[in-house]
Amino acid sequence: MNTHHYNIVLRPEPEAGFTVLVPSLPGCITYGKDIEEAKAMAQDAIQVYIETLKNDNV
Repeated sequence: MNTHHYNIVLRPEPEAGFTVLVPSLPGCITYGKDIEEAKAMAQDAIQVYIETLKNDNV
């Protein structure tokens, strides 16, 4: 299995928490209430994004 690395952008939100953007995967955005959760949510979002691409034969 190949391992790929993706950069993420953690954007603090004024109300609390962090929005997470994955610049190399357009539309791959998630949120976490703290940095640890934001990173975990990013891993999940990336995995789902890639699986969706595979399922759609993109």
